[in-house]
Amino acid sequence: MPTLNWLTREQDLKTAVNAEYRLLVEDEQYSYGDTESGNLIVQGDNLEALKALLPFYAGQVKCIYIDPPYNTGSAFEHYDDNLEHTIWLSMMYPRLELLKQFLREDGVVFVNLDEIEHSYTKIIMDEIFGRNNFIGDIIWKKRKGGGNDSQFIALDHDYILTYTKNSSPDIHSKKWRISQTDEYLKRYKEIDENGNRYYWDTVVRNGLKNPIPVIIKCPDGQELSINSQISQKTIEKGLLDGTIRLTESKKSKWSLHHRVYMPVGQVLRSIIEDVGTNKSANDEITYLYGAAKEFKYAKPESLIKKLFELVTSPGDLVLDSFLGSGTTAAVAHKMGRRYIGIEMGEQAKTHCTVRLKKVIDGEQGGISKALDWKGGGGFRFFTLGDAVFDKDRRIKEDISFENLAAHIYFTETKKPMTKCKNDSTFLGIHEDTAYALLYNGILGDKKVDSGNVLTYKTLNHIMNDIDAAAKKNKAELEYNQLVIYGEATRLTYVSLENNNIIFKQTPYDIKVW
Repeated sequence: MPTLNWLTREQDLKTAVNAEYRLLVEDEQYSYGDTESGNLIVQGDNLEALKALLPFYAGQVKCIYIDPPYNTGSAFEHYDDNLEHTIWLSMMYPRLELLKQFLREDGVVFVNLDEIEHSYTKIIMDEIFGRNNFIGDIIWKKRKGGGNDSQFIALDHDYILTYTKNSSPDIHSKKWRISQTDEYLKRYKEIDENGNRYYWDTVVRNGLKNPIPVIIKCPDGQELSINSQISQKTIEKGLLDGTIRLTESKKSKWSLHHRVYMPVGQVLRSIIEDVGTNKSANDEITYLYGAAKEFKYAKPESLIKKLFELVTSPGDLVLDSFLGSGTTAAVAHKMGRRYIGIEMGEQAKTHCTVRLKKVIDGEQGGISKALDWKGGGGFRFFTLGDAVFDKDRRIKEDISFENLAAHIYFTETKKPMTKCKNDSTFLGIHEDTAYALLYNGILGDKKVDSGNVLTYKTLNHIMNDIDAAAKKNKAELEYNQLVIYGEATRLTYVSLENNNIIFKQTPYDIKVW
C-alpha cells in the first residue's frame, strides 16, 4: 500500500508513543449539572489529553467526529489555521493513531476537511485505519450562493472522510440508517392498524427476469392476467388479509396493488445539502454567544446530528478532540449520547462550558426544537495535571493509586481498567493473567518494608482482594498467573515460581507507554 512521506515523518511516527502521560485534574468550578452522567470536557493539548484518557476509555468510543484546522492559509483567533503541510501532518498523524485506539470494534470516525488537506489525510488514514476500512466520502454543501469573488471555482462543499475500525461483515451486519425526512414520509401516507406507515404500489413489474404468471378472478367475472413479482398463492392470501387489493378504474379495468411498508430509517446519500451551512452554523453561534466571528467555520448542529443518527444509539460514547465552539458535545448531549470533548484554548471555558450549561438549562437553538429538548444532564470539566513520570523516569510522588493502577493495567493489557476501589490491590484479569499493585500505602502501611513490598503477608492481602472481587461478581475468577507490581519482593525466586507469580518492580518495570 502506498504511504505518504514528509520531512519529519520518522520522528512523527514516534510522537504518540513518546508523548508524556499526564494526569487529569477536575476543576469543579467549571463542572455543571449531573456530574455523574459520564460526560467530560478536557482543556489541554489534545495529544496529551488523548494519552491521559486512553487508559480509561480505550475501545469504548462508538463514534469520533473531528473538525481539525483546514490549513487554508487564513488565521482566526482560536486556531492557528496557517500550518504548512509538514507541520499539519506532524500534528494529525499521531492524533489519528491515538484516536483509533479509542474506537470500539464497530466504531466509526468522521474527519471533516476541505480540499486543501483532504488527499493527504486520506492516505495517512488508509495507513492507520486500513484502506479496507474506508467507507467513503460524505460531501457536505456548506454554503448557498455567493462565491462571486472566487478566482477559479466557487467551492461550496466540505469532505467528511468516513472510516470504521473494523469493516468485517459480522461487525457491520446492521445497516446504517437515518430518520426519514418529511418529504420521505409524504410517500408513506397510509397507516395500518398497528400504526405502521405504507403506500400502495403496483404488483406488475415490467422487465422482470423471471416473471411469475398470475391469473386473478375479478368481482365482475373478468380474469386479470399479469406477469407478477409475487406468487399466485401470496396474492390470493394478500387479497384475503387486506395487504393486497384489486382496484377498478373508470374503464372497468382491474389492477393489483400491494402494501409497501416504510423501512426502518432512510439510507444516507453521499451528498448532504439539507442540514444547514456555515452561515446557519454562525447564526447558531450568534444566538448562543452574541458574536460568531471567532468561529466563522463552525458546523451546524443538524449536520452532526445526522452523522450521530447514522451510526450511534442513545447511551453510546462519542468523542471530539477538536471541540472548538462545543457543537459536537452540545448535539451529543441533546441526543442522549455520552461525550468526551477536548479543546486546547481558553474557549474550553469561555465557550464550550458556557454553551453546555445553556444546553443543560434547556436552550432552544440548533436542533433543540426538532428533538423537543427540555434540558437536563451534566458534565465534568478537567485540565491536564503533572506528568506521571519525571525526567529521570521516576514516578511522581503525588500520583494517586488509582491513576498509577490505570496506567499499569493499560500498558499491560491495552484495555481500560474498570473503576478500581482505592482499598483494593487487585486491578483485574486479562487473558488468564491477574494484575495487582502495591503502592502508596494501599494497605494502610506506607513503610517501605511493609505495604509497598511483596511479602507473604501482602500476598495474602492480595489473594483476599481477589476473593472479594470474585464474591462481588458471584463467580470464581480464573487465571494462570499473577503479575504483582511493588517496590521490592521478599519472596524467593522459587516461591514466586511455585505460586505462578511474576514480580515487577516499580518504577523500573513500569512502561512509560
